[in-house]
Amino acid sequence: QVPVDAANTSASGIDPDISPANADIQAHRVAAVRRLPLSQVDSLVSKYTHGRGLGFSGEPGVNVLQLNLALDRLRGST
Repeated sequence: QVPVDAANTSASGIDPDISPANADIQAHRVAAVRRLPLSQVDSLVSKYTHGRGLGFSGEPGVNVLQLNLALDRLRGST
Protein backbone atom coordinates (compact mmCIF):
# COMPACT_ATOMS: atom_id res chain seq x y z
CA GLN A 1 0.00 0.00 0.00
CA VAL A 2 1.33 3.43 -0.97
CA PRO A 3 1.53 5.91 1.93
CA VAL A 4 -0.72 8.94 1.47
CA ASP A 5 2.20 11.37 1.55
CA ALA A 6 3.89 9.48 -1.30
CA ALA A 7 0.94 10.26 -3.58
CA ASN A 8 -0.16 13.68 -2.30
CA THR A 9 1.58 16.89 -1.32
CA SER A 10 1.00 18.69 1.93
CA ALA A 11 -1.26 21.72 2.08
CA SER A 12 1.77 24.02 2.11
CA GLY A 13 3.85 21.87 -0.22
CA ILE A 14 7.00 22.65 1.76
CA ASP A 15 6.90 20.26 4.71
CA PRO A 16 10.37 18.96 5.63
CA ASP A 17 9.02 15.57 6.73
CA ILE A 18 7.76 12.41 5.09
CA SER A 19 6.21 9.42 6.80
CA PRO A 20 8.42 6.52 7.89
CA ALA A 21 6.49 4.30 5.44
CA ASN A 22 7.31 6.69 2.59
CA ALA A 23 10.99 6.70 3.61
CA ASP A 24 11.01 2.88 3.69
CA ILE A 25 9.67 2.76 0.13
CA GLN A 26 12.45 5.08 -1.06
CA ALA A 27 15.33 3.59 0.94
CA HIS A 28 16.27 0.92 -1.63
CA ARG A 29 16.48 3.47 -4.43
CA VAL A 30 18.44 5.95 -2.30
CA ALA A 31 20.90 3.24 -1.27
CA ALA A 32 21.39 2.15 -4.89
CA VAL A 33 21.83 5.66 -6.28
CA ARG A 34 24.20 6.71 -3.51
CA ARG A 35 26.01 3.35 -3.59
CA LEU A 36 25.48 2.77 0.11
CA PRO A 37 24.44 -0.35 1.99
CA LEU A 38 20.70 -0.40 2.62
CA SER A 39 21.40 -0.96 6.32
CA GLN A 40 23.26 2.35 6.47
CA VAL A 41 20.38 4.22 4.82
CA ASP A 42 17.87 2.50 7.12
CA SER A 43 19.96 3.49 10.13
CA LEU A 44 19.95 7.14 9.09
CA VAL A 45 16.21 7.04 8.42
CA SER A 46 15.73 5.78 11.98
CA LYS A 47 18.04 8.45 13.35
CA TYR A 48 16.08 11.26 11.69
CA THR A 49 12.62 9.86 12.48
CA HIS A 50 10.79 11.74 15.22
CA GLY A 51 7.76 10.60 17.15
CA ARG A 52 4.40 12.21 17.61
CA GLY A 53 4.34 15.78 18.87
CA LEU A 54 4.05 15.87 22.66
CA GLY A 55 4.04 12.08 22.56
CA PHE A 56 0.39 11.75 21.57
CA SER A 57 -0.64 14.07 18.73
CA GLY A 58 0.35 14.12 15.09
CA GLU A 59 2.15 11.42 13.18
CA PRO A 60 5.76 10.23 13.23
CA GLY A 61 7.89 11.75 10.49
CA VAL A 62 11.32 11.63 8.89
CA ASN A 63 13.12 14.96 8.56
CA VAL A 64 14.15 14.80 4.90
CA LEU A 65 16.45 17.81 5.05
CA GLN A 66 18.48 16.40 7.94
CA LEU A 67 18.50 12.95 6.35
CA ASN A 68 19.77 14.29 3.02
CA LEU A 69 22.46 16.36 4.74
CA ALA A 70 23.64 13.25 6.62
CA LEU A 71 23.69 11.25 3.38
CA ASP A 72 25.69 14.03 1.69
CA ARG A 73 28.20 14.00 4.57
CA LEU A 74 28.70 10.27 4.03
CA ARG A 75 29.50 10.88 0.39
CA GLY A 76 32.08 13.48 1.40
CA SER A 77 33.78 11.04 3.76
CA THR A 78 34.16 8.17 1.27
